[in-house]
Amino acid sequence: MYTDTEGVVLKNVKMPGGRKILVLFSLKYGKISAATNINEKGKSKSTLALRPFTYSRFEIYKNRDSYNINSAEVLKSFYKIGEDVDKYMYASYILEFTDKIISENERAPQLFDLLIDYLAALEKRNKKYATLALAYQIKALMHVGCAPETRKCVCCGTSKNLNWFVINEGGTVCNDCLNKLQSNVNESLIYDVNFGIIEVINYILTNPLKNLENLALHDKTQEKLKLLIRSYIAYHLDIRNLKSESFLIE
Repeated sequence: MYTDTEGVVLKNVKMPGGRKILVLFSLKYGKISAATNINEKGKSKSTLALRPFTYSRFEIYKNRDSYNINSAEVLKSFYKIGEDVDKYMYASYILEFTDKIISENERAPQLFDLLIDYLAALEKRNKKYATLALAYQIKALMHVGCAPETRKCVCCGTSKNLNWFVINEGGTVCNDCLNKLQSNVNESLIYDVNFGIIEVINYILTNPLKNLENLALHDKTQEKLKLLIRSYIAYHLDIRNLKSESFLIE
């Protein structure tokens, strides 16, 4: 069956004989692995559509167990990302992260739109790429059903004295409940959020990513938020030590 779909290439795996397997985040089918013989060194429309950070439409031959990309065309090329090393690394990091959080053959249209918005915002941005990446990750957690609870205590439900974030509990904890939990929780999973982290998370969750393209966190707040979110992702999604992470410049 011949079909088409919009999509972004998350990963490119070279095979013997010039053939490639692409991990494609498609709007119609979710994450799929698709083979192709399109020559990556060519200058055809199809070749350009397979390049990193490119939003494209793909013509696919689909049978019961596999996909094959016959041709493709560029819908939007975020080419300026490739002209800046730091932007390139942050885009690569988010593609790798996205690959890890979505399952094969499960549609995720809201996350797909979020990824396109991220690439568009990153292309325009001139500083604080880490802030934008954190905003993407926080909103992505919401779209995959794993967002932290930040408006009430996860233990008792109160909205008062939410001064702590406990990773294994999945969100904010009030002072009274922390005292009850503390003896049973590893200290490395407890974060003091008196410095405004929760307000930042709530602001990100309630605003479209397009509205956050100029958001720039102070270095101290950004670093604390980064540690909290990466710890949360590692604990709840078992995602850690991404290959591209070591190349990021904060």
